[in-house]
This record gives sequence, structure tokens and C-alpha cells, in this order.
Amino acid sequence: MIFGAHVIIFSRDAEADRAFLRDVLGFSALDVGDGWLVFALPPAELPVHPDEENGRHELFLVTDDLDSDMASLAEKGVACSKVQEAQWGSVIRISLPGGGDVALYQSKVPLALRRATS
Repeated sequence: MIFGAHVIIFSRDAEADRAFLRDVLGFSALDVGDGWLVFALPPAELPVHPDEENGRHELFLVTDDLDSDMASLAEKGVACSKVQEAQWGSVIRISLPGGGDVALYQSKVPLALRRATS
């Protein structure tokens, strides 16, 4: 049976993004050989959104306190976008050193992962 998900970030500077995930976001990692790090992530949930295009995927990290996390990231010199308010939550984009970004959001609706872990 399926017991987890393996999420991949493609990067022009994988080493810098790995260091960011380890040193800035504090994710623990397993070195699977030659410095190739695979990070443990917090619990996850998977919505499926309608779209005109297939094959597009995004990574959203979830927080209970977006303001606090933004302040912590700013102290570490991390560039964040302005907060975008949506009906479902407040979201920012975090710039990765390799040139990509990930979203960080605080939900305004119930989260499936909370129900699954409580």
C-alpha cells in the first residue's frame, strides 16, 4: 500500500537549495550517497485543482502563524513576496537560492492533514 509521497524540486542550483532546506527551513535529511540529500517533510495533504493545463504541480508549505514565520525568514535574509489573501488562505512565495520558489501559506479552511494526525 502507499505509505507516503516523494516530492521533487528541480533546481538550477541544487546544492544551494539543499542547504536552504537544511539550514534555513530546518528540514532533516538523509544522505543517500555522495552528498545527495533526501529531506523528511512534515505531514502532507493532496488537493486536486481544476486547470486548463495538466502536468503542473506546486509545493505549498503550511504554517499556523504566517506572520511569525515571515519574521523568522526575514531575520535569516530570505526574500518573501507580499502576502496574497485568498478565500482559502494567506500565502507568500519564498525565493530559493537556485532561482525557484515555494509557497508558504496559512489556511483559512480546515486542513485534511490535521484531521489525519489528530
